[in-house]
Amino acid sequence: MKKEKDRILLFIPAYNCEKQITRVLSQLDETVFRYVTEVIVVNNRSLDDTEKAVMDFKLFHWSMPIKLLRNKENYGLGGSHKVAFDYALKNGFDYVIVLHGDDQGDIHDILPVLKRRIYRAYDCVLGGRFMLESRLEGYSAFRTFGNIIFNFLYAAGIRQRVFDLGAGLNIYSTDMLKDRFYQRFPDDLTFNCCMLLALSFFHQTSRYFPISWREEDQVSNVKMASQAMRTLGLLARYVDCPTSIRGEYRDKFIESYEAEEIG
Repeated sequence: MKKEKDRILLFIPAYNCEKQITRVLSQLDETVFRYVTEVIVVNNRSLDDTEKAVMDFKLFHWSMPIKLLRNKENYGLGGSHKVAFDYALKNGFDYVIVLHGDDQGDIHDILPVLKRRIYRAYDCVLGGRFMLESRLEGYSAFRTFGNIIFNFLYAAGIRQRVFDLGAGLNIYSTDMLKDRFYQRFPDDLTFNCCMLLALSFFHQTSRYFPISWREEDQVSNVKMASQAMRTLGLLARYVDCPTSIRGEYRDKFIESYEAEEIG
């Protein structure tokens, strides 16, 4: 029997987003904390004043349950996910929400999923930027078309509907993460692609929900051509040999993904 109130961790990965992180944290209002137990901002060794921006916000919002963690080294976006997933497992959380720290997504888009407890029926519930009900701002038609093509290819490969290869607003059950199957996944931006492939291989259940997504003053870390080739390569590897999802995908072996709490 499901308990009345779930322990939900909100994980915000942050890298060089000093201009945006305060806006992201400002989204956290009373309605969000009806469902979210704790917030961790995982700083992936930012080179700007991201940490200072978070600490300044905490100073003026001292009652909010927000912690700032700093990765031991730059692990990449995928590596920051591993830090957060391990934190959630070690601290007894039931679910992990991922909200990127560059202020492209809106945490309020997931509130209907939380309010109706839709997430309880699935291993993960994923934000889909390219659903009909979703809203995109500042996203070119070329990039939208390209993403839809990649979504179609992945859907054909894993035989499941795919509306996004990796939006910055998702929720995962810690039950699906317990065996840490994700540990050998890439530490870069393709981490979420492997998470999709794992859905198919491990017969995990998922559902998409519409989100709003905007590009304003964010600095993209995506190199489109190389990212596209790597994304297709991951799919081809899986289709050719599904059991390869259990293999090593990282360019650099890291035994333990560690972060220190600094505030």
